[in-house]
Amino acid sequence: MNKATTGLESPNLSKGYAAVFATVVIWSVPSLFQFYLNRYYDPWAQNFYRYSVACLAIAPFVVYRMRRGGSKIDFRAVGVCFIPCLPNVVHQITQVVALFYMGPGVYAIFIRSSVIFTALLALAFFPEERRIIRQWQFQAGTGLGLIGAFGVIWFQSSGQDRHIALPGLVIAFTASFCWALYGVLVKRPSAQLGSIRSFGLISLITSALLLPLTFAFGKIATPLHVDAQVNLILIVSAVSCITLAHVLYYVAIHQIGVALAQTLQLICPLGALGLSAIIFHERLTHAQLLSAAILLIGAFLAMRTKPIATAETAENL
Repeated sequence: MNKATTGLESPNLSKGYAAVFATVVIWSVPSLFQFYLNRYYDPWAQNFYRYSVACLAIAPFVVYRMRRGGSKIDFRAVGVCFIPCLPNVVHQITQVVALFYMGPGVYAIFIRSSVIFTALLALAFFPEERRIIRQWQFQAGTGLGLIGAFGVIWFQSSGQDRHIALPGLVIAFTASFCWALYGVLVKRPSAQLGSIRSFGLISLITSALLLPLTFAFGKIATPLHVDAQVNLILIVSAVSCITLAHVLYYVAIHQIGVALAQTLQLICPLGALGLSAIIFHERLTHAQLLSAAILLIGAFLAMRTKPIATAETAENL
């Protein structure tokens, strides 16, 4: 991996495919972990402890990179990383709350709409990317993606109701929009510090921001009052879905390219749906399945115009 990152050897396709399919497997399960942990952890405590564990897990990689030279972590780096942490905190909380209104499989499909929101936000933040709005793939993909995203959650049954409750709809769209905003804003620190150092600092800042919120609105002592198995699942979810997947995804990007690495991530909802059906007995209506297909087709078309690496750089963190 070290030689590859310095560009001293040609891309290793087998290594790249192994890395990308590992991330597909890993990123098929975050919403299932969160859905399960909702039974024991409130949204504030769950996110604080998951991010804290992820921060500790990435720390050795950060130290290793710093010893090899490159950009140092100083107050300027903290300032650059602080801004994207704000929408990230909102996303982390709202995505967990959204799982009180919908199943993990539905959410895994819906969050793909963040690709559409990221493309739209990129047009506002990066003038050089505004030319893509004239491409029919972008226009068609955006329209299909938003229609499909709305349909996936609108046709989610909520008890005796025909459709999902309005608060759930708003929370889900907020989660997706904030994830897209985070993806756009993280472009600068990732470019300046590198993926490992930027994520190490972002995970630290995010944990620090979640700590007072957990004291104010959550239950900071939750780990002391749940079974060891529950805490173990939280640790596994943080290390695998946040830290390990983050590192593997950047290996995949380097070896096989952003476009292919991103496209293969569209397989993730299929794994999430299958596992959720087996574990939680989640079932989608015909209208939801049709909406899911429309959403994934739209996301695929939007990504074909100009792959945006920031849309998935730290998926499901």
